[in-house]
Amino acid sequence: MPELVTPGFLDAPLGFCGWEGARFAVLPMPYDSTCSYGVGCRHGPAAILEASRQVEFYDDEVGLTPCEAGIATLRPVEQVVSGPAEALAAIEAAADEIVTAGKIPVGLGGEHSVSLALYRALAKLHPGLSVLQIDAHLDLRAAYQGSPYSHACVMRRLLEEGARTVQVAIRSGDREEWEFVAERGLAVFRAREIVPQPPEAWIPAVLAALPAGPLFVTVDLDGFDPSVIPGTGTPEPGGLSWYQDLALLRAVCAARPVVGFDVVELEPVPGSRVSEFAAARLVHKGMGYVLIGAR
Repeated sequence: MPELVTPGFLDAPLGFCGWEGARFAVLPMPYDSTCSYGVGCRHGPAAILEASRQVEFYDDEVGLTPCEAGIATLRPVEQVVSGPAEALAAIEAAADEIVTAGKIPVGLGGEHSVSLALYRALAKLHPGLSVLQIDAHLDLRAAYQGSPYSHACVMRRLLEEGARTVQVAIRSGDREEWEFVAERGLAVFRAREIVPQPPEAWIPAVLAALPAGPLFVTVDLDGFDPSVIPGTGTPEPGGLSWYQDLALLRAVCAARPVVGFDVVELEPVPGSRVSEFAAARLVHKGMGYVLIGAR
């Protein structure tokens, strides 16, 4: 059994947060060694956990108290400084324990490169695993600043692992990335095309683009408009609103079996609690949507 920490996510009563019987396992991944603009998302997991202790246990939208399904919180994965490949291997090993125990991993980043490690652990159990990315950036570079494991490359690496991907809220990428999108015929939903519309006008197209079968959802918090979540290392104007994002996540969890998800790239803003509390609420909402989607 992996080592757990208390207080954990939500600081729920002990009966809801042990390992045995837990449906969800929260894995903090405080890694940000390849960040290229704002630096500090290594502090994101701890900030989300602290903020989560102010979140109400009951979610009136889904009519559930998600912690009753059991939420175990693991000790943060220790930073590995020998290189990105080794750091991701350490995260993958921690995620393996969660997946092989039959629990749903909930990753807290850290920079976006950590999603590759979670995917690798899940793909061992779920062949054909696809990925929904909510993000401002394409993250499709072959390498960035000399590293193929940069946060700017995570979706390129996932495609190389065999993942089929759908990318939502995108509004930034270099020429080579957009050419790669066109060459590969990738499913990309640009923010400028979907944000001005109500969710019901574009969510069906996202669902239609998702392959059938198990799904991993990765949410880079810069997918939101900075007016909703300002605390991220690479903010981009023109992102999703809070309720647009929730509508998408609820629809996706109802349409596909979500076997794991993460929330990454929180960079806490000194003197503010807005971003970390929103991130904690998002994690809680995601758990609720997974539970009602699995009914």
